[in-house]
Amino acid sequence: MMKKIIYMMLTVVTLTGLSSCESYLDILPDDKITNEIFWTSPDDAKLALNGVYSVLRNNYVYGYGGGYDACTPNAYQWAHWEGKQKQVGNGTITSGIGGIVSNRWKYCYGGIYRANYFLENADKIPNMDAVAKEVMLGEVYFLRALFYDLLVRSYGGVPLVLKTITPEEGRKLTRASAEEVWKQVRQDFDEAIKRLPKNSPDNGRATLGAALGMKMKTYMYTSEWEKVLEYCDKIDALNKYQLFPTYYGLFQYENEGNAETLFALSFMDGVFQQGSIFDRYWQPQNLKYGIDGSNSVAPTQLLVDEYETLDGTPVDKNDPYKNRDPRLDFTILRPGAYFQGQLYPTEIKNHTGQKVGFGIRKYTIETMPVVGRQSPLDFMILRYGDVLLCRAEAMIELNKDIDGAIDLINRIRTERKDVKMPPVKKGLGQAEARKTLRHERRIELALEGQFWDDIKRWNAGPEYYPCDVFGALGEKLETKFPNGYNIKKDNVLPIPDSEISLNNNLKQNEGY
Repeated sequence: MMKKIIYMMLTVVTLTGLSSCESYLDILPDDKITNEIFWTSPDDAKLALNGVYSVLRNNYVYGYGGGYDACTPNAYQWAHWEGKQKQVGNGTITSGIGGIVSNRWKYCYGGIYRANYFLENADKIPNMDAVAKEVMLGEVYFLRALFYDLLVRSYGGVPLVLKTITPEEGRKLTRASAEEVWKQVRQDFDEAIKRLPKNSPDNGRATLGAALGMKMKTYMYTSEWEKVLEYCDKIDALNKYQLFPTYYGLFQYENEGNAETLFALSFMDGVFQQGSIFDRYWQPQNLKYGIDGSNSVAPTQLLVDEYETLDGTPVDKNDPYKNRDPRLDFTILRPGAYFQGQLYPTEIKNHTGQKVGFGIRKYTIETMPVVGRQSPLDFMILRYGDVLLCRAEAMIELNKDIDGAIDLINRIRTERKDVKMPPVKKGLGQAEARKTLRHERRIELALEGQFWDDIKRWNAGPEYYPCDVFGALGEKLETKFPNGYNIKKDNVLPIPDSEISLNNNLKQNEGY
């Protein structure tokens, strides 16, 4: 298996810190190594680059993984204090609540600061191999694009900061439009595409396919369907990516870095807190390998009900897990299933004693002991199954070769050895094909953190809400968006109060 990246986080924190006594967009460091003693060798560049990558692992960036499905009907966040994803998902988020509202802003701008700092200083390094330097610059442009991509998807238009700035400059920033931010994101991806290689020796590094794929996804968000097809073609022209033979195996530690992965968030075990939180947060308690999981985010019955039967017949109420889409058991830990060779009991509880009914199985390790918060399994931010569905969606939205789009959906449903679902029939109209595509995305990418963005970019919130969430005992836990979903308000997070209090130029989003 490829050697994982060692980020050297403790060293790099002193290089570019992420927090300060006052926010100023949270882009200014507490302290930094001065240019006189840093940027003197290629190793310094590697440390600085690793520091930019390390921000991706933060829970408010990509490090919470499938927990972001709690922002949707797919999951319920029992540990509602962890990041306020529950409040996003039920419509009670406020500008002063903290959690994701303030911390996604903070850590993404922290990553942007680190990227800008690198770009401003990389030319100072003597005796730097020219090819290696260009690749590093490509990685930094790619990462800055990722941070702005998350910001614009979360808040709409945000300030564009393309160089390191002073506190005084930070107080005067204004929000760019969403269109201006998307333009900058794509420009940064273009800079990355010029420089990145097709392959990297390390998991978790940006490659040409990653940059092409993430740029393609930006066009999904703005419904520029011809551009989606253009970039899908560019990805396929690399002749590198394909569906992994099994859905279950796709998410196993021994197969990470497989040919379905365009870009993954790299984790490693050990005491330096560079592993993922997934096993610690998602697994139930008292399992074979001894992690006391918290089940802090649990799949809902709403998601379970979306999985079809193998032959299209109604679900048997007396034996509800018989004859179901195999992806249900590969994704969700449910009563009567085996996990780590151990029967998953119906009375499963989370760490605070509630009976949760289901657990997240995807992105947890079953084959070896794992220390809590030290899981080494990588998290795929973009994989080829998603690319196929993006191509199919673009074809449907263009009303262009809908039968060809159905062929792509059927690849997802039939091509893996362990998933053999009935093929979708051809001859569908655009509306029915769209419905089929959206259902398939929800199942194929369940608990991968994609569904929240899908609901927003489809402007489909009113179709999914209000919805009721029930616990394992049949008790009603909550109604998500009980007063309905307001697209103009609920498609974005509020700008954090902490930022507006420091800069009155930052105008609040509508409805907050």
